[in-house]
Amino acid sequence: MTDLTKLSAAALADKLTAGEISSVEATRAHLDRIAAVDGDVHAFLHVSDHALEVAAGIDRRRAAGEALGPVAGVPLAIKDVLVTTDMPSTSGSKILEGYMSPYDATVVARSRAAGLVPLGKTNMDEFAMGSSTEHSAYGPTRNPWDLDRIPGGSGGGSAAAVAAFEAPLALGSDTGGSIRQPAHVTGTVGLKPTYGGVSRYGAIALASSLDQVGPVTRTVLDAGLLHDVIGGHDPHDSTSLSDAWPSFAEAAREGARGDVLKGLKVGVIKELPDAGFQPGVSASFRSALAAMEAQGAEIVEISAPHFEYGVAAYYLILPAEASSNLAKFDSVRFGLRVDVPGGTVEDVMARTRDVGFGDEVKRRIILGTYALSAGYYDAYYGSAQKVRTLIQQDFDSAFASVDVIATPSAPTTAFRLGEKIDDPMQMYLNDVTTIPANLAGVPGISIPSGLADEDGLPVGIQFLAPAREDARLYRVGAALEALLVDSWGASLLERAPQLGDSTQGGAL
Repeated sequence: MTDLTKLSAAALADKLTAGEISSVEATRAHLDRIAAVDGDVHAFLHVSDHALEVAAGIDRRRAAGEALGPVAGVPLAIKDVLVTTDMPSTSGSKILEGYMSPYDATVVARSRAAGLVPLGKTNMDEFAMGSSTEHSAYGPTRNPWDLDRIPGGSGGGSAAAVAAFEAPLALGSDTGGSIRQPAHVTGTVGLKPTYGGVSRYGAIALASSLDQVGPVTRTVLDAGLLHDVIGGHDPHDSTSLSDAWPSFAEAAREGARGDVLKGLKVGVIKELPDAGFQPGVSASFRSALAAMEAQGAEIVEISAPHFEYGVAAYYLILPAEASSNLAKFDSVRFGLRVDVPGGTVEDVMARTRDVGFGDEVKRRIILGTYALSAGYYDAYYGSAQKVRTLIQQDFDSAFASVDVIATPSAPTTAFRLGEKIDDPMQMYLNDVTTIPANLAGVPGISIPSGLADEDGLPVGIQFLAPAREDARLYRVGAALEALLVDSWGASLLERAPQLGDSTQGGAL
């Protein structure tokens, strides 16, 4: 039998619909894969006890002739920032260890309703604060390409699960690049939707004006299939857009089969120099642009003069909102409680937060509280919001002359575990190309663009589109994906080393 774990979600769905395989078979194959390799990768924090039962229910419904959704029976991994009723929801933090939510996040509820089979919850940087998944209270996740390297962050668990063939689909969240940067370093596809295009209800909040839930997959079509399931208006989310969205899966199919690149205007930011980018990243980016240009795309130099201030603005806005959002973890209402004999409520709260939060979370809470304090609000938080407006205006100006903007998805390939964990500034700068999309609320996608010459590790190219034009990203992403796969003769992940290959450091 074909190795079911190596099939795309779309291919699995086709076989399920045709009756060639059962959901139980597909789910068991992925659970077996998790059991075989996750001891090395550590993509999952919790594996579902009910996955085979759910899959059997889907099979019974299909056998009874019930009309099911296009991805019914396909397994799904869920980032632990999304609350679930049947599995713990910890957001990678000790302060929520063992927490069971009384409700499902909207995207989880919609996934269940569509017949997707939850496999488990994936590892992440604590409260989504990080770019490497080294800040998880439960230990780091490792990159399937090289187990000595990071899988990106904060959603490294979801990206690693997909790259390691432990799941065909995964849910992630993106506050400053936490879907796209892990996609870049693991050779996967990740899309941050337009802000408000996917519900945040039940996503444990980091920075409410920046957070967005989105798909993590191995192909652009698979991302569209999952986006179709989770997207759309949600009355539980006050920031949810009421737009009628097109089918993103169909947009991906159009891109793969159509002449999408001909006449496409692709903006390249002149203020984004090669300095600071790994040579292999820059070379892969230029090669992808050349491939697009050969198919009739027009590469246009654009100006975005305020993008260089994006990281500074982001690391004032995010900590400020995080300081407010994390105030709820106070030892009183839910989560960890560390008693202080003879102490006051304030003593218990202080001790609980000291024990329950990791260093990076404490760092950002302190920074955010300071930025919001009397006498400093206008100087720091207020000024950062003004920069945010300027970045939004840069996007507006750029999209008046181009269809999409292209950048490398991150400055480097996956760095080694421990290499940057003690240097927060270097970690923060890793999000230099992804942060502007979150500040402006526009959609962005990262797709694999090749392997860096110097280390043979994956590289991604990012496309950005105007707000509400997510379908454009699926068309462009699928068109380039098809072009690159044709030129490579295989998808990027088919070229990945396999687990146990000693010449690749034990990578997958």
